[in-house]
Amino acid sequence: MDLPGPPLPVDAVLPRLVAALTEADAAVLQAPTGAGKTTRVPLALLQADWLGDHGILMLEPRRIAARASARRLAGQLGERVGETVGLRVRGETRVSRRTRIEVVTEGVLTQRLLRDPGLEQGRTVGVVVFDEVHERSLQSDLGLALSLQAQGLLRPDLKLLAMSATLDGERFAALLDGAPVVTSEGRTFPVEARYLGSPRPDASGRAPRIEDAVSAAVRRALEDEEGSVLAFLPGSGEIRRAAERLEGTVPRDVTIAPLYGDLSARDQDTAVSPAPPGTRKVVLATSIAETSLTIEGVRVVVDSGLARRPRFDAGSGMSRLETVRVSRAEADQRLGRAGRIEPGVGYRLWSEVEHAALRPFAPAEITQADLAPLALTLAAWGAAPDELRWLDPPPEAAFEAARELLRELDAVDADGALTDHGLAMADLPMHPRLAHLALRAREMGRAGLAADLVGLLSERDLFRYAGRLPDVDLRLRIEAIRGARDLSHRGARLDRGALHRARQEANRWRSAWKATDTPGDLDWAGPLLALAYPDRLGQRVGETAEGARYRLREGRAVLLDRDQPLADAPFLAVGDLDDRRGGARVFLAAPLDADDIESLFADQIVEDESVGWDAEAGRVVARRVRRLGAVVLSEAPIRDPAPHLVTAGLVEGVRQAGLGALPWAKETRRLRERMAFLHHHLGADWPDVSDDALLDGLEDWLGPYLAEMSRLSDLGRLDLGMVLRQLGGSRAELDRLAPSHVTVPSGSVRPLDYSDPDTPVLAVRLQEVFGLEQTPRVLDGRVPVLMHLLSPAQRPVQVTTDLASFWRDAYFDVRKDIRGRYPKHHWPENPLEATPTARAKRRR
Repeated sequence: MDLPGPPLPVDAVLPRLVAALTEADAAVLQAPTGAGKTTRVPLALLQADWLGDHGILMLEPRRIAARASARRLAGQLGERVGETVGLRVRGETRVSRRTRIEVVTEGVLTQRLLRDPGLEQGRTVGVVVFDEVHERSLQSDLGLALSLQAQGLLRPDLKLLAMSATLDGERFAALLDGAPVVTSEGRTFPVEARYLGSPRPDASGRAPRIEDAVSAAVRRALEDEEGSVLAFLPGSGEIRRAAERLEGTVPRDVTIAPLYGDLSARDQDTAVSPAPPGTRKVVLATSIAETSLTIEGVRVVVDSGLARRPRFDAGSGMSRLETVRVSRAEADQRLGRAGRIEPGVGYRLWSEVEHAALRPFAPAEITQADLAPLALTLAAWGAAPDELRWLDPPPEAAFEAARELLRELDAVDADGALTDHGLAMADLPMHPRLAHLALRAREMGRAGLAADLVGLLSERDLFRYAGRLPDVDLRLRIEAIRGARDLSHRGARLDRGALHRARQEANRWRSAWKATDTPGDLDWAGPLLALAYPDRLGQRVGETAEGARYRLREGRAVLLDRDQPLADAPFLAVGDLDDRRGGARVFLAAPLDADDIESLFADQIVEDESVGWDAEAGRVVARRVRRLGAVVLSEAPIRDPAPHLVTAGLVEGVRQAGLGALPWAKETRRLRERMAFLHHHLGADWPDVSDDALLDGLEDWLGPYLAEMSRLSDLGRLDLGMVLRQLGGSRAELDRLAPSHVTVPSGSVRPLDYSDPDTPVLAVRLQEVFGLEQTPRVLDGRVPVLMHLLSPAQRPVQVTTDLASFWRDAYFDVRKDIRGRYPKHHWPENPLEATPTARAKRRR
């Protein structure tokens, strides 16, 4: 196989790979980083007889990797990007009629499949190459699932190739119906791993910042080793701070080069290009440098062991970037970057013990991400998740939460079918929230403002926080993106890079929509933000020591710091929240009013009779309420609410106040204890009258007796004993099995105490049971009562369940004691023959 350029390790298996795809409609190429699969495989496939005049679509996980790959492929052919090798990423398209190999990011494939499910428009695609599939991005998994179905239903001649740098190729082969696996050994030099241990707390117990530890390790590497250094940090913030710490502390011939996704293409190219002769370079990179990219001259790696990944919380409806430990596979990928040109060294900021505890692979993004884009894509594609083939299917709960959001955005109907509006949303390469905002705003004649908001909300905030929270008002950002305001205030610095990228994205959409600014359109910022985040529409409901308290449409309470200018706004559209520190706090918002809500969400506002419990007043309160979820737009009292709603409200009041709110007379409590005793011993034959059971079933056993009651004070009219008896069991059986009283030999009728469900208690003076040979029993003789035998002063002198044994063994010792204390009372030597008495009987 004749390929341009110097040979690479993967070349040895390329004939086998092409042959495998000749026989099968899919294959897996397993080749380590540095084998050359990204830059050699497309050129080899271009020469395959089965490809004919068809094209090659190669997916890369990131824009920086796509640009670098397209540039290297074109360079091998002696061409520029846009000729045989084309590029298509967000905001940049370089293709022509000559283009046979098109390098795209994963989202571009999804959009193309929706418009052209057979991949036949223009130059027909003959093979789709999924590069770096081991990274398991959501878009890659989705693109592979859609391509498999397109292949099965529309294009049996379409071939699929999954390329992986790790040892999980067999899983992909199984997904591709047992596709052949071609393995390249690659060519890497040995890399020595040096474990430096995790950064230790200082004398004050405070853990050092990771950028400090990485900077120290970089300086050590520059002193001990030759060659350029690639250092991995979790995010752009840590990279900027590490660069600041290294400036002026490294030799003059060392250049510091940041590398992360938000950098301009020029700055990214600078980072990956070779260091000038006689100099070295320190590249401070995020995980984008793990694979796909070749950074010339690197023979030393410094690895923080951290990465930043999005994690979606279906309960809050938000995705958050979390800093997490890398997997062993990722750590090995990073280490291997030092062995591309010669033996290398890798400094790991953790211990060997910690390394052994790392998880083998990183979790698939589909298991943790915001699934709203995926749900919209599947609705547009016309398939449910269980109709597609996945390595890991989308989690059911998260997917249903995503579908619910799409319903709120009018993208799907109640049955989950795509609406015309949803179809238009799916055609826009942006998050469904922003697509809904953009389409509705353009209908309102606010396309310019929509473009600005898409630019701002697609990018991280324009502030770099420094201590206090900057002004959260979205309108200030809009003024900044339009060049009308400097945001350097409230202790925050303007992120010029974020501003540039947001403005660039806004201008792209302004151009596409031919949009202009409309006078006074800043007043529409809140309403348009509410369109994107209808679940985060907030109503001010009070304040705390920390700030204004808002209740969101979906029911949660959030806080807005009291010194924020928007803290008095009655309604807010909330664009960003931070709930990592206990109570959720508003980070980005814009004001709107009740009329805006009425206009935007008229078809979703409901009017109902709200009958609830007012704990402070101790009564049921009935109102007619117009609401949007938990946001109350208006309310008025109802004079004659439906009786069943009043009863439900009073039941809720009892539930909140507890059973102590009911009129428990002494006899009623004893009745309940007797019933509890029978349930304890006889089970379901008798009702459960425990606190939990009664509270759980209030509606059933208490509700029918609350007619014409609406206050806790009304409960005093209840005949609670009668209500309890209706729960079950006949009164005759109750009295027979668990009598309330027993008659003792003296003729007195004494109550039984059933407060302990195991054993009832009979408290009686000793003199009243003279002549009683056996202990009384209940429950048809199965349970003896516990007798508390009392002195004339009503103090226990003996506790027993075996009266016969007491008379025989213990009575005489008791007699000696109480004769001395109660000498005027009669204490016979033979109590079984003595006359019982309820009165004090003087001795003669």
